[in-house]
Amino acid sequence: MYGTSAKILRVDLTQREIRTEILPEDFYRLYPGGKALAGYILLNEMKAGVDPFSPENVLVIANGLLTGAPVSTATRYIVSARSPLTLGYGESEAGGFWGPELKMAGFEAVVVKGRASEPLYLWIHDGEAELKSASHLWGRLTAEVQEAIRAELGDEKIRVLQIGPAGEKLVRFAGLTNDLRHFNGRNGLGAVMGSKNLRAVAVRGSQRYQSFAADPEALMALGRKLAKGVKENPISWDLQDKGTLGIVEPMNAGGILPTRNFRQGAFEAVDEVKWDAYEKQLLTARRSCYACAVRCKREVAVNGRVSEYGGPEYETLGAFGPNCGISDLQAIAQANELCNAYMLDSISTGATISFAMECFEHGLLTLKDTGGIDLRFGNAQAMLAMVEMIARREGLGDLLAEGSRRAAEKIGGDAAFFAMQVKGQELAMHEPRGKYNVGMGYAISEIGADHLVVAHDTALVNPESLQFKGATALGITKALPARSFGREKMEHFYTLERWNSLEKVIGYCFFGPTPRSYIAVEDVITSINAASGWSLSVEDALLIGERATNMARIFNLREGFTRKDDTLPERLFQGLENGSLQGCALPRDEFEESLSILYALKGWDPQTGIPTSEKLRALSLDWAAVMLPQG
Repeated sequence: MYGTSAKILRVDLTQREIRTEILPEDFYRLYPGGKALAGYILLNEMKAGVDPFSPENVLVIANGLLTGAPVSTATRYIVSARSPLTLGYGESEAGGFWGPELKMAGFEAVVVKGRASEPLYLWIHDGEAELKSASHLWGRLTAEVQEAIRAELGDEKIRVLQIGPAGEKLVRFAGLTNDLRHFNGRNGLGAVMGSKNLRAVAVRGSQRYQSFAADPEALMALGRKLAKGVKENPISWDLQDKGTLGIVEPMNAGGILPTRNFRQGAFEAVDEVKWDAYEKQLLTARRSCYACAVRCKREVAVNGRVSEYGGPEYETLGAFGPNCGISDLQAIAQANELCNAYMLDSISTGATISFAMECFEHGLLTLKDTGGIDLRFGNAQAMLAMVEMIARREGLGDLLAEGSRRAAEKIGGDAAFFAMQVKGQELAMHEPRGKYNVGMGYAISEIGADHLVVAHDTALVNPESLQFKGATALGITKALPARSFGREKMEHFYTLERWNSLEKVIGYCFFGPTPRSYIAVEDVITSINAASGWSLSVEDALLIGERATNMARIFNLREGFTRKDDTLPERLFQGLENGSLQGCALPRDEFEESLSILYALKGWDPQTGIPTSEKLRALSLDWAAVMLPQG
C-alpha cells in the first residue's frame, strides 16, 4: 500500500496494442509519479534526437502520488514528451477532475507510443481500456467533442482529456484540456498528441483513493483540517474570492505588470481589467477542482451568455490584455474562449501576438503580411482575428503557429529582439526585472520560460508575512529583497526549486502548499506518509523533487542544450519604460555570476551546468551518466 495502484497503461497506437504494467515499490520510492515518473520513462524509452512529431516520440500522462486524495489541491497530473516548441524536455501540469478519475479507474499513468493510421480516442474504465474511432471527431471544437464522446459512451460523468483543432494542425504551442476548463497548456504537447492521431483520452472509474492509501483515516482527517483552513488563511481566502485575477492591480502598482510585450511595467488602463471590473463585467460563478476547497476557477459571461469554457485567469488576461495593450474585457474573454475551443496555450498565443504587434509597429510585418489586419497594440479585433488564424494555420497565423522564436528567425531584422522567449517558449506574465528569482527560473527551467519553478521573490521579502513564516520549515530563515541576486538568494532558489518540483511529482497544485499558499510543510509530509506508508522527512521529500529536476536536465543535455540556453531575452537587461520600476533592468553580470553559484549549489559543474558524478550518485541516478555529454 503506497498511495497508488502502481498500474501503468501502455498504448502502442501503431500496433493498436494495450497492456498494463505494474511498478514495484522500490521503483516507486524513487519515481513516485508525475514529473519523476515521466522523466524516467522519457530518458529510458526514447533515444536522443527524435523528432517531436514522429511516432518515436513518447507521450506520458502521469498522476502524482497524491492525485485524487481527499486533500485540498491534490488534483494535478502531468503530460510530458519531447517538446515541439523547445525541442527539449516537455512538460505541462493541470488540475481539474481528469487525474483523480484516472486514479479511480485504476491507473497511475498512460504511456503512448507510435502513431495511429486514423484518428482514435482512448476509452479507460475501471481497469480496462480500448481504442475507438475518432474520425467523426477530427476537426471539431473541444466542447463538441466532449459532448459527442459522452453521448457515444452513454455517461455524462465521463472525464475527457483532449486536444483541439490546433493540436491536429500541429501548432507548436497547442495544449490539452479536461472538462473544457483545465489545461495542460505549455510546451506544445497537444501537438505531440495530434501527431499521433490521438484526439482524446476518456476516463471513468469507481474506486476511491482511500482504497490505495496506507492510512486512509489520517489522510481524511488531514483533508478535513485543510478544507477548514482555507478560510482561515488570507492567502487562500483571497484565491477563493478573486482567483488569480486579484494580483492584476498590485502588480501594476509594483511596476511588474507586463505591458506591450514587456516594454513597460504598468498599464494605463489597468482599472478596466483589474478584479473589480472583471467581477462586475464577467463573473457569474466560482468553481473548483476535485476535492479542492480553494475554488480559484472563475465562470464568466461572454457577450451575454455563460461560457462553457470557463473564464480567463490572470495569465490569459495578462497575455491578451496589457501585454497586447488591450483593455476590452469582453475581447479578452473571447480570446480565452477561442484558445480553449481550438486548444491553444493562451500564454504563448497572447505573447506571440504581442511579439507580432511590435514587429508590425516597427515595419517588420506589413498589411500585406497580415492580410490587411492593422496589427497594432490595442487593436482588440486584430488580436481576436489572429488567434483564429494561428489555430487554423491561415495566413500570417501559419508562421506565428511556429512560436515567436521560429517566427523571428523567418521575419529577420530586429524581430529576434522582440521575441520574449527562453529556449523557444514564451514568457509567462511575470516581470523578472522586479522579481529576480522569477528571471532565474525562466532561464534555468528545462521547459523554457516557466513561472512555476520557485515561489516568487515577493513572497519572501517580509519576515512577518505568512508566506515567509511558512517557508522557514524548508530552512529559509532570512528575508531578501525581490530585486537581488547573490549566494543567499540562490540558496533560496535551490531549496524552493526542489520543493516546487516535489509538488509536480506528488500532484499538489501550486495554490496549495506554502509558501505560495496555506498548506504547511509538515502537512504536506504528513499527507505523503499517510498515503504511502513511508516515513519521509522534509529532506527526503526535497530529494524526490531534485531527482526529477535532474532527470529533466539530463534529457536536455542529451539533446544538445548547454549553458548558453540558460539565458534571458535581451530586453530584460534593459530598463522598463514606465511604472514604479521605470529604468530598472536585470544586472547582466550579477545574473551570470548567480547562475554559476546556483549550478554549484545544485551539484552541477559551475561552468557547464552538467551534473557531477557525485550528484548523480546522491540522487540514485548513476544509470543516467552515460547520457551526459563527454569531455
